[in-house]
Amino acid sequence: MPLEEDALFRKIRKAVGRAIGDFDLIQEGDRILVGVSGGKDSYTLLHILDSLRRRSPVRYELVAATVDSGFPGFRKEVIARHLEEFGFEYRLESTNAYEIIETRRRPGSSYCSFCARLRRGVLYSLADKLGCNKIALGHHLDDFIETLLLNQFYVGSLKAMSPKLQADNGRHTVIRPLVYVEEGEIIRFVRQHSLPVICCACPVCGEVDQKRQRMKQLIRDLRQEIPHLKRSMIGALGNVHPRHLLDPQLNDLFRSRAS
Repeated sequence: MPLEEDALFRKIRKAVGRAIGDFDLIQEGDRILVGVSGGKDSYTLLHILDSLRRRSPVRYELVAATVDSGFPGFRKEVIARHLEEFGFEYRLESTNAYEIIETRRRPGSSYCSFCARLRRGVLYSLADKLGCNKIALGHHLDDFIETLLLNQFYVGSLKAMSPKLQADNGRHTVIRPLVYVEEGEIIRFVRQHSLPVICCACPVCGEVDQKRQRMKQLIRDLRQEIPHLKRSMIGALGNVHPRHLLDPQLNDLFRSRAS
């Protein structure tokens, strides 16, 4: 039986539907692998996409997929039980990612980034096995704008995420349908529906990403005087003026199109 579709459910569903329309995320006949980690974002994404699927004239399929990285204590049975209860097609992929990270990660490099790359590779392989042409990930609005700020402040690049991205292998498209959904809405969603959120059980789970936390705090502080800050920032990502930036390639491209 699906989740109760209360006002918050409908609000999030409307935002996801708008993202799908704005960025052409889902098309007729798509078979979409939805990465389900057991976290709040992926549960929300799966249930919302399923609700849209049951109403949409566009036919598409969903396959929930969980990557077991081999971390001791990972409660994969909690995820499996929830997905079975709601009748989702589900695949659990067990890996030795934990061993690989422990033996091959360079000193000082990011544990989480290395783990994410390994899990992404597993999802690509799994999508091939299951005949999925798209992979849906649960990055939300806050992830987009925090990544924008992180790249500006620490890397010196004007870059965030893309709601729709062709994978390097050329066979899959990565989509992020929660791009218009704020993290606070997702937190309320999983609480209202008592979704069984679990920790990934990795050795650094729970440790604070200091840089990202600083971006979150900066946004919270600025919202005291600019309440619409988040919506303005996500809007800015789709309102680029190349002539007013410094990238020579962008300016050359703009001039060539104008000529």
